[in-house]
Amino acid sequence: MKSEERLQALQGQMAKAGVDLTALGPGAHMQYLLGFAPHPDERPCLLLVSANGSTMLMPSLNADGSREHTDQSFHMWADADGPDTALKTALADIGAGNAETISLDETMRADFALLLKDHLPNARHVFTEATVGALRMCKDEDEYAVLKRNALLNDRAFLAAAEAIKPGMSELEIAAVVREAHGTEDGRTEFCIVGAGGNGAFPHHATGERKVAAGDAIVVDIGARKDGFPSDMTRMVVVGEPPEGYEEVHSVVEAAVQAAMAAARPGVEARVVDKAARDVISAAGYGDYFMHRTGHGLGIEVHEPPYITSTSKTVLQEGAVFSIEPGIYLSGRFGIRLEDIVILRADGPEILSGLSRDFVTVAV
Repeated sequence: MKSEERLQALQGQMAKAGVDLTALGPGAHMQYLLGFAPHPDERPCLLLVSANGSTMLMPSLNADGSREHTDQSFHMWADADGPDTALKTALADIGAGNAETISLDETMRADFALLLKDHLPNARHVFTEATVGALRMCKDEDEYAVLKRNALLNDRAFLAAAEAIKPGMSELEIAAVVREAHGTEDGRTEFCIVGAGGNGAFPHHATGERKVAAGDAIVVDIGARKDGFPSDMTRMVVVGEPPEGYEEVHSVVEAAVQAAMAAARPGVEARVVDKAARDVISAAGYGDYFMHRTGHGLGIEVHEPPYITSTSKTVLQEGAVFSIEPGIYLSGRFGIRLEDIVILRADGPEILSGLSRDFVTVAV
């Protein structure tokens, strides 16, 4: 979808949400709308969108470089003058000088937001859940195609790592195999969690020097960015014989994944999907060992709406892309997380990965 179409779609969302002005700083929201975002620094830079049009508050220092990427009008300001006059003119030009409700980029710098609030002191603010966030949550077919390709690239990186794993190899050495596999296909590793044995019981373990030993269960949670979008997937590798109780716990986590998949349908609140996974794990007696949400959205960012939590009333819509990743973490023993990214179709979720969630066994 082109920038003009996305800006028009945003204006439609703003009308539905009763928002007079959307203000975005350099970041993922601006990237989504314009296809670029200027280098973020301390100089106020804002994309301002109203029902009447859009414009940018632009530091003159960055104007020439930004002009190569957008045909938005610029209201420029220099360091010697400050941004106030330019911002006042920009708001007036798009008919937002008396905006009553502002949709603020929740990721922008606080001083940018306060500058805007100083110019519109009587306006109430909301964040972007009902405006840009609602648009980003549902992917079009072009976005889906990139996400699907990247998921399959990530599959191949996992298989390369699983094939390379052997006793005595460190977590960092396994991560190096992942990075090389991503790079071979022009992907840039976005993150790489390798948690062997007891380290797998830390959901966001910092991959380190621990060496793999026979009997270890290894969490491999990896993702790479290519063509502007990341991937994300978690699978398990077992070295030799699984540790005691592993296969039972793996089957519980797999059942939780399947329950969440069955619950995920257009029109369902996100918390229903979380509950479906959590109920399976709780019924098996492991409820206290599932300590995170069931999933998160994925798009321009690795973590973005919708968030699949026990409290989220976000209504899932066709085209939404998110993870389903329940886990059980047994301190000092092992952790198991099984994660797939899905796109929600009319009849339920389509999994982007092509890999089985069965654990891979490494011979010793």
